[in-house]
Amino acid sequence: MKFILILASIIYLSLSNIYCLAKEAKQDESILKVGLIVPLSGKHQEIGKSVLNSIRLALSKINDDQIEIFPKDNYSNPEKTLFAARQLEKEGIQIVIGPIFHQNLIYLEEVQNLTFLSLSNKTKIIPKNVITIGVNANSQISAIVNFIKKENLNKTIVLVPKSNFEDELRNALVKSKYEFMNIYSYDVEPIKLTSQIKQITAYNERTKKLEKIIEFVEKGIEILEKEEELKNLKKKYTLGEINFDSVVIANFGENLKSVTNSFSFSDVTAQDVKFITLNQWFDETLLKESSTNQIYFPSINLTNYSKFRETYFKSYNKYPPQISILSYDILGLIYYIKKVQGDNLVKNIFNKKISYIGEVGEFSFEDKIVTHKLDIYQVFDNQFLKIN
Repeated sequence: MKFILILASIIYLSLSNIYCLAKEAKQDESILKVGLIVPLSGKHQEIGKSVLNSIRLALSKINDDQIEIFPKDNYSNPEKTLFAARQLEKEGIQIVIGPIFHQNLIYLEEVQNLTFLSLSNKTKIIPKNVITIGVNANSQISAIVNFIKKENLNKTIVLVPKSNFEDELRNALVKSKYEFMNIYSYDVEPIKLTSQIKQITAYNERTKKLEKIIEFVEKGIEILEKEEELKNLKKKYTLGEINFDSVVIANFGENLKSVTNSFSFSDVTAQDVKFITLNQWFDETLLKESSTNQIYFPSINLTNYSKFRETYFKSYNKYPPQISILSYDILGLIYYIKKVQGDNLVKNIFNKKISYIGEVGEFSFEDKIVTHKLDIYQVFDNQFLKIN
């Protein structure tokens, strides 16, 4: 009898342990585990830490203890990125935010059990298990084309710099299926750039036309009604219209300003054509540059972006890099898919068309292609004016 009681106790304890382990496993399965691969050391550590901080802000807003973040430092190095990915794979994680930079994606296809949502905005040469969620060239060109159509512009030229992202931009231009008047590759070296802009704007021909008209007036061949008209002619640099009504300059920062300044030197300003450029992340130096006054660009929602920056500042006493807002939205997107569309998170990301409204505005992805619905802004009167 005693033996039977002991045996019963052992069986009871064994079953209790199995039940507890099963219960723990079930609870563990309900936890949303998200990996994070960013540089937390080295020259890009400030960007990596800002991404981590932004995810912490997103966690605070979501306020659900069933989410866990597993951060790994990749030192912004492809080999160490692969090592970090394999560590996350061993920990049973399926979805990873990161890496940030395109060059760190090259080995990730070796880790087939993981899906990566990278902050890169490049769409070329991407491993099969990676979705790049940055504001890519396709989204920007799409917004620009919609703006061009809305403004009834039909003579648009595009200037693409000779650089490592030229192919990506040209692919986006082709994908838009819009017939631009002309697409030029230009040299960013200042002297060569100025020479090219003069050719594009027919600067020499317009200068000669002005000189000839002034000469004819002074010789009496041409008659002007008022003497002031001759004085006004002599104040000009060129005469005659240019053959395009808008120009898309695919560049940023100081390189963008070099191009707009070259147009000014060629006597072409915002009074003559509409200047359009790519997403500038509300670069405030554009407000101080006369040649970029009235320029248009596509971007995420400024109101939301400003609120996010202020929230981040209140928490960390510094303003974040622009890319941080993307990581904030990525975690919200992952949580949304998990809660609304079921447990098979990876399958839902890859096989379903998903639309999501985050702090950057509305974006969607289908077949691993992310499309951001961007607004158009104009640099005008020392502010960024949203164009309806």
